[in-house]
Amino acid sequence: MQRFTMIIATALLVASPTLTPAFAAEKASADYSVGAQYDTTHVYVPQDQFDTFVASFVATFGGTTSKQGEFQVTPTKSLTKSQLVLTPAGTISVFGFKTPIPYPFGDERTGYLVTDIDAAVKSAQSHGAVRRLETFPDPIGRDSVIQWPGGVNMQLYWHTAKPNYTPLETVPENRVYLTVDAADSFIKGWTGFAHGKITADDKAANGAEIGEPGKTIRRVSITSGYGKMVVYVSDGQLPWPYGRDMTGYGVSDLSATLTKASAAGAETLVAPYDSGKRQSAIVRFPGGYIAEIHSEKAG
Repeated sequence: MQRFTMIIATALLVASPTLTPAFAAEKASADYSVGAQYDTTHVYVPQDQFDTFVASFVATFGGTTSKQGEFQVTPTKSLTKSQLVLTPAGTISVFGFKTPIPYPFGDERTGYLVTDIDAAVKSAQSHGAVRRLETFPDPIGRDSVIQWPGGVNMQLYWHTAKPNYTPLETVPENRVYLTVDAADSFIKGWTGFAHGKITADDKAANGAEIGEPGKTIRRVSITSGYGKMVVYVSDGQLPWPYGRDMTGYGVSDLSATLTKASAAGAETLVAPYDSGKRQSAIVRFPGGYIAEIHSEKAG
């Protein structure tokens, strides 16, 4: 059985057959990112709810899918349904394992395409990340899984031939929840590795944003070639479902999007609420995937 990586398993079906000059230019810059449309949230759902989840997600956000298949996506023996979903609001890799999921897979939140896997992993290590397993090969590239301070897990992957996905209409946010113990170490490490820019650092944000009204939290917004990230720093005493939402999706009309989501079988867990210039909600899709959805308020 062929080995495929978590994202490459499905991305091969839509990948460009030729290597582009962008790789050489990006490698020389020591910024190994490629683009936000190549950064995927990893979604694990029960295999018997796989099709229902994919249909619900596409009905909510639009977009297209790669051909579904069954693959061994880990370096050790396993079998999963796998499919890539490309929407204007963000890309996801969906997995419905038919076997037990080998360690350490299953709790990595994202897959990031890099221009040089060895250099990217080395750079991540120099900025405070650790490898959760050694880099492993597959038929069209190589992959690694790393962990940052605070237990933030992610996959880095590399393609022999760069894929070609349409740029996103809105770039999703990687939502990271940390306590003060790890926040500064994580932020320093991630911004150093990702060449990230802190666009906002509110040390007195309203805790109601993460289900803690009456408390003050810190909210840090970061942008990089890997897309957007928001880090919530709190006492960690989060009511459900906060902290279970790994990704926040930007849409033009929150109400209309929630209507689509509901019609497609998704449940609104946190009703729309105002947060600064944004209106947000949290939903749970069939199969259990929890996501934040937001839109900017007019005016």
